[in-house]
Amino acid sequence: MTVDSPTRQRAVAELKRLLPADRVITGGPEYAAGTALWNDAVASRPAILLRCTSTAEVRAGVRTAREFGLPLSVRSGGHDWAGRALSDDGLTLDLTPMCSVHIDVGARRATVAGGARANRVLAAADRYGLVAATGTIGTLGMAGLTLGGGYGPLGGRFGLAADNLTGAEVVLADGSVVWTDAEHEPDLFWALRGGGGNFGVVTSMEIRLHAVPAVVTGMVWYSLRQAQKVFARLEDVLSDCPDALTVQTGVINGPQGKPMAMLWPTWSGEPVVGTDPAGPVQRLTRLGTAAVAEFETGSFAAAIAARDTMFPDGRYVTIRTRSLPRHTPEVVDALVRGAKAMTSPLSAFSLHHFHGAAARVPWSETAFALRKPHMMAEVIAVWTPEKDSGRHAAWADAASAALEPHAFAGGYANVLGPEATDQVPYVYGGNTARLLAIKETVDPDGVFQGIPLPQAAPHALSHG
Repeated sequence: MTVDSPTRQRAVAELKRLLPADRVITGGPEYAAGTALWNDAVASRPAILLRCTSTAEVRAGVRTAREFGLPLSVRSGGHDWAGRALSDDGLTLDLTPMCSVHIDVGARRATVAGGARANRVLAAADRYGLVAATGTIGTLGMAGLTLGGGYGPLGGRFGLAADNLTGAEVVLADGSVVWTDAEHEPDLFWALRGGGGNFGVVTSMEIRLHAVPAVVTGMVWYSLRQAQKVFARLEDVLSDCPDALTVQTGVINGPQGKPMAMLWPTWSGEPVVGTDPAGPVQRLTRLGTAAVAEFETGSFAAAIAARDTMFPDGRYVTIRTRSLPRHTPEVVDALVRGAKAMTSPLSAFSLHHFHGAAARVPWSETAFALRKPHMMAEVIAVWTPEKDSGRHAAWADAASAALEPHAFAGGYANVLGPEATDQVPYVYGGNTARLLAIKETVDPDGVFQGIPLPQAAPHALSHG
């Protein structure tokens, strides 16, 4: 969609008529700050950045975009590697000023504004010994993580972030505002739990909290030559894994600068079990000869915040994803070969553990459909700015292709990029037709373009 300059100027004038002028930004330092994303390779730039401080301002932004035919996007945490937070030459609603978090201790609920990041939610809950189901790091926007699904270290015990969404305030494509939960606008509520930001702007949401005063977490590193043995033995551990133990795995450059097999467990049960030498966490240190095994007991909020330094802003990133049933010998072989072929020391494979409570939710209960136990694999190419960027994307493509024969169809929509045309049709499985029908009802003109949605439900599609 191309919008001419006079139209953009009229849209700016209309927004400044409706709202304080300092909310409407078209250049300068505030524009640079508001368009800076985690992935510095994103080249998209909106014509207008609207710094929203209230639901009313979001409504004004949506209605103005519709009136003047401007492409629209929503920026929250800005962590989507594909850059979908920014609407190129259009209007971007920047929700980052809307970052309040209110904790209802008695109900174990948090009311989270649309621009709040996970760290802010966790810090607020931590004061009361409570936690939220979040992702692996804390700089992610809580809304974007939740709407797309939300794998994380507490998934085995409490499910996905989306499974802990209990209600949301949403600005729809016509500018109206609705509250949706299990009893109000239930179809929309169903779609929001996995369907991403394709149905409206979530200006506020209510999420479930849990009493977990402390977790045991850390890292165990094994040499790459032990990968087959370690991951085979890990499968024995995971076959009867307690809900309280979620084990992220991967292949990443280790402390000595060489690719190594990595285990990143989080235990959310009684700390004494997590530190027991005979317990399930410490068992992970005996799958081979560990080069490093370090664990800490402390708050989940602090553990997540400590991980943020591993994923700083300002680098170039491209990601591919596959959903893998197990760490089979063929999968491990592909990981090892991919690690040896890495084009950047910053790149990595990261596999997120999906089991327990998350896997017991019926596939049709939320838009997020893949409820079989699996590992969500991210092939993460990361590099510092340079001329020959194409070789890093080529590495990610090759590594993803090597995993494809061993993966479920589809993938994790929150991570899939625009190039994944062979995967997108299968993301929502048997939920596809219902999801697209809801999209047609609440946003028939396609105003909101979030994470990928299929164009139609493929024939003979199953939910698995």
